[in-house]
Amino acid sequence: MLFSIFKPEKNLEELSDAEYQKIFRDYYKSVRNFIWFRCGDADLAEDITQDTFVKLWENRSRIDKSTVKAYLYKIAQNNTINYQKRQQLLLKFKKRPGNDREFDHPEKLAEMNEYEEKLQRVISMLPEGGREVFLMNRLEDMTYQEIAERLGLSVKAIEKRMSKVLKLLREQLGTEI
Repeated sequence: MLFSIFKPEKNLEELSDAEYQKIFRDYYKSVRNFIWFRCGDADLAEDITQDTFVKLWENRSRIDKSTVKAYLYKIAQNNTINYQKRQQLLLKFKKRPGNDREFDHPEKLAEMNEYEEKLQRVISMLPEGGREVFLMNRLEDMTYQEIAERLGLSVKAIEKRMSKVLKLLREQLGTEI
């Protein structure tokens, strides 16, 4: 049996406008940062975040309120993956013979796409705990102390995770993070 965040029809209670607005205020920034960390483009992250909240609104009558945060992040993750798949398909089309006449510098385009793919691979390889700490520190501007309190860990543990993540990113990307 698959896990479902939807309740059976008889137990559903639609999100009210006020509940939706509270969810939006409480989670918008963190969902946007979650997406931004995955795609590396602030404007794109804004667009995907807006799409995420539109989908939440469209499905407001089928959501288990106790799992709304998990549902939001799942929508965000799926929207990001779907965008990346569309981009890969578009890139395959553009790389076909005869389709490159639109680009002045195909080498630059290929170089940019290669770097983006490498960045996505490196990010996906990060350990879950390290990725979470990095996101909180770099995108949400949280201090190590704040992260430690939120995660219930020591500051030393946060420092160690961050150190490992930064080392891996430097090794894989060859840039200063």
